[in-house]
Amino acid sequence: MDFQTWEPVYEGLLAAFGYPRDGDERARDRLGELLGDTETYDPATLNLRGKTVAIAGAGPSLEREADRAAEADAVLAASTAVDRLHELGVVVDAMVTDLDKNPETGRELTESGTPVFAHAHGDNVPAVEEHVPTYDPAFVVPTTQAGPTERVHNFGGFTDGDRAAFTADHFGAAEIRFVGWDFDDPDVTAEKREKLRWAERLLYWLERRRDDRFAVLDGRRDDIIPVAETG
Repeated sequence: MDFQTWEPVYEGLLAAFGYPRDGDERARDRLGELLGDTETYDPATLNLRGKTVAIAGAGPSLEREADRAAEADAVLAASTAVDRLHELGVVVDAMVTDLDKNPETGRELTESGTPVFAHAHGDNVPAVEEHVPTYDPAFVVPTTQAGPTERVHNFGGFTDGDRAAFTADHFGAAEIRFVGWDFDDPDVTAEKREKLRWAERLLYWLERRRDDRFAVLDGRRDDIIPVAETG
């Protein structure tokens, strides 16, 4: 997805959450500075084109659905879903994270040759500054939700999980399947609940762009406000 397509939706997100755009841009630039001139991971080498890609969220259902991830050609996992899948013996092909929960897992993955999509946004600069320098840059994919730069990518998406889905789409996945996604998780905070609502809207937008039907949205579509109405 190019930024021109993403930008109107991004502006809707900024308005909904009250985020300042220049905060995201400063975070993006700081991430690029920390990586310097070192060569970072080329995500095209994940070879997702034509593949079945599992997008693993960290919801309560992850363990009982983990076999669906194991059966996929590739697994992109959000944040702590990486650790939980590892405990079940499910190999993760990439981690997608904004470094807010298990940054040490990201470091260990890059050291072992597994790419980490490290995301910078307006309120996680301290985490970016603390953790990204400890990662092996050869296995870091720097990302932003603002305009991309030569060093920092934007494949679309907002939360770790839906960014993983947009990434799979960007690199040509034939099937995107969702495991560990629980939009109605009662144990999340009010802010997280609102972010999940936006993740749902973004996935609805993505499936329509793909002319697809994501099973994770079955029974929910009639209540989803399309992003185009607010973005």
